[in-house]
Amino acid sequence: MATTQPSFAVSPASSNPIRFGCFAPQCFVRVSKPPCYRRRLVSTTSFQRKIGGGGGGLIRCELPDFHLSATATTVAGVTTENAVQIPKGEMWSVHKFGGTCVGNSQRIRNVAEVIINDNSERKLVVVSAMSKVTDMMYDLIRKAQSRDDSYLSALEAVLEKHRLTARDLLDGDDLASFLSHLHDDISNLKAMLRAIYIAGHASESFSDFVAGHGELWSAQMLSYVVRKTGLECKWMDTRDVLIVNPTSSNQVDPDFGESEKRLDKWFSLNPSKIIIATGFIASTPQNIPTTLKRDGSDFSAAIIGALLRARQVTIWTDVDGVYSADPRKVNEAVILKTLSYQEAWEMSYFGANVLHPRTIIPVMRYNIPIVIRNIFNLSAPGTIICQPPEDDCDLKLTTPVKGFATIDNLALINVEGTGMAGVPGTASDIFGAVKDVGANVIMISQASSEHSICFAVPEKEVNAVSEALRSRFSEALKAGRLSQIEVIPNCSILAAVGQKMASTPGVSCTLFSALAKANINVRAISQGCSEYNVTVVIKREDSVKALRAVHSRFFLSRTTLAVGIIGPGLIGATLLDQLRDQAGVLKEEFNIDLRVLGITSSKTMLLSEIGIDLSRWRELLNEKGTEANLDKFTQQVHGNHFIPNTVLVDCTADSGIASNYYGWLRKGIHVITPNKKANSGPLDQYLKLRDLQRKSYTHYFYEATVGAGLPIISTLRGLLETGDKILRIEGICSGTLSYLFNNFVGDRSFSEVVAEAKKAGFTEPDPRDDLSGTDVARKVNRVIILARESGLKLDLSDLPIRSLVPEPLKGCASAEEFMEKLPQYDGDLAKERLEAENSGEVLRYVGVVDAVNQKGTVELRRYKKDHPFAQMAGSDNIIAFTTTRYKDHPLIVRGPGAGAQVTAGGIFSDMLRLASYLGAPS
Repeated sequence: MATTQPSFAVSPASSNPIRFGCFAPQCFVRVSKPPCYRRRLVSTTSFQRKIGGGGGGLIRCELPDFHLSATATTVAGVTTENAVQIPKGEMWSVHKFGGTCVGNSQRIRNVAEVIINDNSERKLVVVSAMSKVTDMMYDLIRKAQSRDDSYLSALEAVLEKHRLTARDLLDGDDLASFLSHLHDDISNLKAMLRAIYIAGHASESFSDFVAGHGELWSAQMLSYVVRKTGLECKWMDTRDVLIVNPTSSNQVDPDFGESEKRLDKWFSLNPSKIIIATGFIASTPQNIPTTLKRDGSDFSAAIIGALLRARQVTIWTDVDGVYSADPRKVNEAVILKTLSYQEAWEMSYFGANVLHPRTIIPVMRYNIPIVIRNIFNLSAPGTIICQPPEDDCDLKLTTPVKGFATIDNLALINVEGTGMAGVPGTASDIFGAVKDVGANVIMISQASSEHSICFAVPEKEVNAVSEALRSRFSEALKAGRLSQIEVIPNCSILAAVGQKMASTPGVSCTLFSALAKANINVRAISQGCSEYNVTVVIKREDSVKALRAVHSRFFLSRTTLAVGIIGPGLIGATLLDQLRDQAGVLKEEFNIDLRVLGITSSKTMLLSEIGIDLSRWRELLNEKGTEANLDKFTQQVHGNHFIPNTVLVDCTADSGIASNYYGWLRKGIHVITPNKKANSGPLDQYLKLRDLQRKSYTHYFYEATVGAGLPIISTLRGLLETGDKILRIEGICSGTLSYLFNNFVGDRSFSEVVAEAKKAGFTEPDPRDDLSGTDVARKVNRVIILARESGLKLDLSDLPIRSLVPEPLKGCASAEEFMEKLPQYDGDLAKERLEAENSGEVLRYVGVVDAVNQKGTVELRRYKKDHPFAQMAGSDNIIAFTTTRYKDHPLIVRGPGAGAQVTAGGIFSDMLRLASYLGAPS
């Protein structure tokens, strides 16, 4: 028996059949149906309305509640039993092209070229509406039902967009045919929208019917373009094939059995090796047009791919693949080569721009891979979503976390009370109340004590949920069985997703460590027993920062640091040049990424969101620098959240800069410095800094304050941390005085050596600054720092300092006068040298910390010629640690203790140590 399905027609205003009930002015709606067809109506409303203007005609419209059956293509003489089945299997490849892919005529040509170049035996192509068209169609509905007359001009804009595109793509009969169908569709839509305008309401069925036209037009145009190349090609209205059952949750469930039958029937009448199918739209079992809801074209492709048992489904978009995180929030997000079905499923649920959340289900059944590719970058291989084999070595070598996603604008509801514990049905009552108000629960977390349950809902729904819960549990709240129903607004969810997270120890530890080090507080935690994801609730304001922190920890170089350099003078400039030379090596070989986001001097600063080009930093500072502002500088480097860990490097000798350290550390900013002011200044400030450092995750490193690049602080800490006890620390900490006494030998006078050092540039312009104790006091700051690191509470004022400037010369008016008169006083130091030499000793100017007696001095001392201090050369520094372990033979650290290169190297070393502390491989 022939299968004939109903059609609805409008008369007399239009002779063109339309696929749905249409109500236009001055017409009756006539339903024509064959005798064998029983009309399916849920209910019908008849009304008469007087329309003013024109002839003042009376309209009678029979308005169903829009549960009418739609027209399907009349299939004559073909039954399910004798229909030729469509061939299925790996000869088919399915492509889906989104709205941006077919956004204009040139892009449609590009899509046609991709289809032609696919060498698969058979191809089925699913297309969305042209870019923005679906939005335009929904806008038509909104305007019509709000009785906004501009819906007519908006409909004209839709017509013009497709008319212009068609004229650019097609010609001759193809163009005429398409434009004829286009105008018919527009006329029918105009009548439909007029009915909506009159009723002031559009049911979901009517809305779906209107919204789905964009796909019809793009599919027809693309099929014409492919046929112009000489290839066989048919276009498919998927409302004739895809059958879905609407659910109560604003979703649809595909009826695969019925859809497969209809696909066979359609193919019997339209055999072709290339089929262009409409995405997004389908029909109900009652043949009523519907949609797969927004972003449903991916779902269309997956359903058809499953029906065809296709080799693969390729989703063409405007991105190179699936990213490890939202690239709009994380610039370093990387393209994932592979994802498992489960990983893609989890990521799409948590808001990642991967696929329509239900797209994965149909293809999983038949193990059909989904490939995400970029139509605008055909060279990019994209991301493959498939079921990986158990022994996939590549997956074993990669991070267990595949990606991160966030959901913002949430609120956390905490239901708490001692009366909840052990009471069956409490959770059911809570979520029953939530269901009653139609709210969507995103995440649930419950303490094992059953004392509280918290869950996240969209913020726009939280008031309704809160009121429903307070109403449902009013008696429990009054009786005290529940202590509170708390609403925590302004929340976000961060989800870490990865199939290899299952049974991989340490993933959660790494995740929470990264959040802690970025000063992110976690409000709630959830993890399913599958271990495919770990979900945390955080403050919304921390959402981007948290996302970048965890992504940096798992995906980028193991440690990424935002660096701010304060003081691009001699030492700061040298450090910047060293960073420039080593940045590539550090990132490639050691997984350390140091991004200099700011450079500031006392007058000018240079800031960057993504990192300053260190090959041009001097030029950029001069050309693009702005007025220096330390607060703004700090906020920019630390507050942009581009990189979760921030370090400020103070290369100045400014006590004002050093006074900011405490505040920076409290904000979670790490501090590295060669500036001695903070550690050798007021004792209470030093103790305050050290106490804060011990109590927080922020680090304060200052190796370069003592001995420039020499590992002195780290050596001292190593001794103390392993249980050794410091007895004495002695040091030659001034390169100038080291040079003077290393060369004050034989018959040479002291004034002669001073003059030589001054000429060589080793002294200050006025050598009295070196000899009077001014420089020594500055250098002895290093000894004070070491003493304090050893646990002694000493100030600089506690150290007696011997001056080498003869008392009568302290009042000299100039450096020249001083140098001229200095030879007159050579005798005193010559005498001391002679006495030392007669005893087999040498003179050295040293700082001494006596840890046993809790005191220190800076003095001229004598050492045996076999002592390490006696064997110094040039301007080297030397520190000797006498401890309980190194009592007979002190531990010596010796080397260049000054100079831009070694000091900058010491700072650089501290930066790498910080990176190691934050997780970089050591």
